[in-house]
Amino acid sequence: MSEVLLTRREGAVLVLSNNNPAARNALSPEFYAALTQALAQAEADPSVGAIVLTGEGGHFCSGGDLRQLARRRELPVEERRAKLEGLHDLIRAVRDCRKPVIAAVEGAAAGAGLSLALACDMLVAAKNAVFSVAYVKVGLTPDGGATAFLAEFVSRQVLTELCLTGERISGERLHALGPVNRLAEPGEALTQALALAAQVATGPDTAMANIKALCRSAYAQPLADQLELEAQLMVLSQATEESREGIAAFLEKRPADFARLRQAPATAATQPDTTK
Repeated sequence: MSEVLLTRREGAVLVLSNNNPAARNALSPEFYAALTQALAQAEADPSVGAIVLTGEGGHFCSGGDLRQLARRRELPVEERRAKLEGLHDLIRAVRDCRKPVIAAVEGAAAGAGLSLALACDMLVAAKNAVFSVAYVKVGLTPDGGATAFLAEFVSRQVLTELCLTGERISGERLHALGPVNRLAEPGEALTQALALAAQVATGPDTAMANIKALCRSAYAQPLADQLELEAQLMVLSQATEESREGIAAFLEKRPADFARLRQAPATAATQPDTTK
């Protein structure tokens, strides 16, 4: 049996590839476990500066395996919920990863595959990629955070239309709606995602993790709470070796060398609990 997740390195960038091309990279519990483990290992590896998530065989991910879902109707509701939580734990792991995670989407990103792409920090899509909240087509309702992620950038009316029709939308339209950072020619999404990942992979590790936390919480809390979190993190960051190096490099008119600082573990004071 082939590996469900392929891994390779491109310098400081870790590339993780969904490897179930015969089923257009449909999801499975084995994939949940493999990707979650790979993300945890990347977080602990100071040589990894960014992560690119993609799919083999010309597709990102077609969502859940409908044959598996059909068999679940015979299970007690508690068991069905436990299996669903495997997906939701994976979505949390992607969203909460301290390293930047970039989706590179060619072909289909449907159902939970769309959720997985939107859980990433940034998204690069081919112009002809196809996205859909396809659940309604098979009598199911969205999961994997699809409605929450979509609601961050579309109106309730557009969200409702996408979910009730299951309409297929192109990479170009999703780019116009907001969540696609880079629009690539067909076949070039991974190349552009790698370039974007390389751009951020040499940045200050702790500062970027805290910036990710700020960007995530900005959609979930009022201005007063966001200002408080920004203040906490700014005060802490002023005392880090990262800011010492970054400010010195700016004043000395040279590139900052954050890569060497990744080898030294950050102190607890520079890593507050920013999970919200």
